[in-house]
Amino acid sequence: MKIFHGWRIVGGAAVMQFLQSCLVMHGMGAYVAALSQERGWSKTALSGGAALQSIEGALLGPLQGWLIDRFGARKSVQAGVLVLSAGLIVLSQIETLGGFYAAFVLIAIGTALSGYFPFTITVMHWFRRKRARALSRTSLGLALGGLAVPAVAWTMQTWGWRSTALGSGVLVLLIGLPIASLLHRSPSDVGEVEDGVPVDPNAPEPPALTPVPAGPRFTARQALRTRAFWLLGVGHGIALLSVTAINVHAISHLKEGLGYSLAQAALVISLMTVCQIGGVLGGSAMGDRFDKRVVSAGCMLGHGGGLLLLTYAQNPVWLVGFAVLHGTAWGLRGPFMSSLRADYFGLESIGMIMGLSAIIVAAGQVGGPIVAGGLRDLTGDYKLGFTVLALVVLAGSALFLMARKPGP
Repeated sequence: MKIFHGWRIVGGAAVMQFLQSCLVMHGMGAYVAALSQERGWSKTALSGGAALQSIEGALLGPLQGWLIDRFGARKSVQAGVLVLSAGLIVLSQIETLGGFYAAFVLIAIGTALSGYFPFTITVMHWFRRKRARALSRTSLGLALGGLAVPAVAWTMQTWGWRSTALGSGVLVLLIGLPIASLLHRSPSDVGEVEDGVPVDPNAPEPPALTPVPAGPRFTARQALRTRAFWLLGVGHGIALLSVTAINVHAISHLKEGLGYSLAQAALVISLMTVCQIGGVLGGSAMGDRFDKRVVSAGCMLGHGGGLLLLTYAQNPVWLVGFAVLHGTAWGLRGPFMSSLRADYFGLESIGMIMGLSAIIVAAGQVGGPIVAGGLRDLTGDYKLGFTVLALVVLAGSALFLMARKPGP
């Protein structure tokens, strides 16, 4: 039986996101802990590396979205793999804070060009009825990457962070380029159709599925004039305040604030990732059956509540609660937020619309690590920074409830 090529793209996207998740996103926390201890660099300064990823993504987003809308994502991913590999190799050779920032400029550009953004837009074009399900399976790689955190920490302890960065760069190159070759702009490019099944106009709808309307065809300019565009963008950015702060600073907080070892801290992150995988699988099972606004709002409550449990953890049970709430919310939320934009605005200019949204979302990506790291340096611990971020995220859940589908 022939496998629908859209599922091959989903599989390749999951593998690529796994690599970026374990080697860069989750690995960033291990690099921050190692470099802070070895070099004595402040948490605020090291948080700038994570901020660079968000800034570069925001700057590249509109141009990258415009190019993908017109030419597809393959060349973007190929270029991104090369740049990301180079950035990791440069990271393995740094001696100064300036060199650290230079390496992360390359890493940021590489992850933007070859990561979540181009694969998400491609998957949107290959699926309609199963869009939320396909996007959830794509993000499974992002979730599984967290399980590799103990392995990344072990390689750093065994061979050092330099060897870990060098090996990561080579691995990205060897695996990423073949994945890029899978990408085609739409099913018609290879003689297939959306979802892999020709639409029979006389066949009844399966009762378990609610079809995604094919009607919306917003241009980027029209989308910018809607209330929903701004509510979704700001809400998404607020959600990432907690996600990026935890990715960069959770290991340091567990070590310095709560007294756990690096191995124990990595175990907590692994448990969080198991719950994230559960959230992804739950989202895949839900598909397009539930109101994505309500699901997204509920996930915001999970993010905020989980961060408060991490901040004030009195015993390991609190950390388990953090892992369950934050991990599950993270696994569910991302694919549903992306699918909402396609449902609301259509696919005609979805790359440009996603790119413009990235500018808004970047504020949350940048702000989370900077606020948490800056207040930690100011107060001596992460409690104030994490608490402020958690309260903002909890309040941000209301934005998704207000983000109703715009009219034609």
